[in-house]
Amino acid sequence: MSGNTAPETTAGITKNDGPAPRVLTDRELSQLLREQRFGVLASVRSSGHPHLSTVLYDWNAEERVLRVSSTADRLKVRQLRRDPHASLHVSGPDVWSFAVAEGEAEIVDPADGAAPGERPLPDRRVVILIRVSRLYGTTLTQVPGGR
Repeated sequence: MSGNTAPETTAGITKNDGPAPRVLTDRELSQLLREQRFGVLASVRSSGHPHLSTVLYDWNAEERVLRVSSTADRLKVRQLRRDPHASLHVSGPDVWSFAVAEGEAEIVDPADGAAPGERPLPDRRVVILIRVSRLYGTTLTQVPGGR
């Protein structure tokens, strides 16, 4: 038997001497979304299972809106047209920090508002707008001042 043993457990909970996760404030969550550029967008497949896509996004904290550019033929766009529920997971500066933004998506297609005879963009770009209704996340990093 090796000298490596699992920490003692009580009712199936592993004892851990490290810091407990700290819930991020709305300001900290918004800052994390602003500082990062890549996230994982979750949409809902017709089977009910999640579909995950790595995306480049833009966060507008004042409007609480995420913007993601995509092409009209992508699976995520088709799924969000069918079921607008979406979540974006963004990793923080360490593996223990994250933010999640949840909301309903709207697909904005510039071709829908094109004037007669106006040519659409060559790759049929659309913008996925997610109006964020819930924002949450945690970190193991302590707040300055030891809170």
